[in-house]
Amino acid sequence: MVVIGTTNQQFNNAAIKQLILYLKTMITLSNIEKVYQTKSIETVALQHVNLTVPKGEFLSVMGPSGCGKSTLLNIMGLLDAPSKGTIEIGGQPIRSYKDKELAHLRNEKIGFVFQSYHLVNDLSVLDNVELPLLYRKGVSGTERSRRAKIALEKVGLSARTRHFPNQLSGGQRQRVAIARALIGQPEIILADEPTGNLDSVMGEEVMNILLNLNRQDGTTIVMVTHDENMAQKTERLVRFFDGQQVSDAKIHAFQKV
Repeated sequence: MVVIGTTNQQFNNAAIKQLILYLKTMITLSNIEKVYQTKSIETVALQHVNLTVPKGEFLSVMGPSGCGKSTLLNIMGLLDAPSKGTIEIGGQPIRSYKDKELAHLRNEKIGFVFQSYHLVNDLSVLDNVELPLLYRKGVSGTERSRRAKIALEKVGLSARTRHFPNQLSGGQRQRVAIARALIGQPEIILADEPTGNLDSVMGEEVMNILLNLNRQDGTTIVMVTHDENMAQKTERLVRFFDGQQVSDAKIHAFQKV
């Protein structure tokens, strides 16, 4: 192929730029649609979603209830499959994966933080944090405990390892949930309303932990929230309405450590 007025050097530069962009991309959603169907009703949850999340970015997603935010997060987290479109995680296309393969990929690359914590009340804080590593082959009990204590130290709960969830405040429970998400050293954290059940003080504490994880460790974070103040602390804000992406704005350029 010959392109008039274009040198080999220009081709090389363009190829290098494309490669750098590819290597820096953590999540790519292309032409995503999600439709839920029953015998009598068809509900369109997402339509025509094209979204790229670079490595190390802290992205927030906002919109009214029922606009598709949680569905978006579930698709990013490989908990749900789109009706149409393609997903890439770390440049890896997710096609025709079996459930066991998806579970392995989630366990290796993605940590989840939920609004309602999803802690096991009969397990200690330490045991709750260790849970994701139970599904990894070759990780000993000693290693699980060591990593769990490191994760709990990161969220300021080193002194609470033997407590149980019902002995903790809401903010402390959410910090345990974040530690559990961290123990597998994921590249991505998906947080669904992580401050939604907390008062303003506890919410700020949890948000600061997420910000530090992003800035200091370079963890890619996608956070769904109804809280405009929390969203404004992140690098980028995407808004949804009726299943469609209606805006995409850069807010801050964080200095990474």
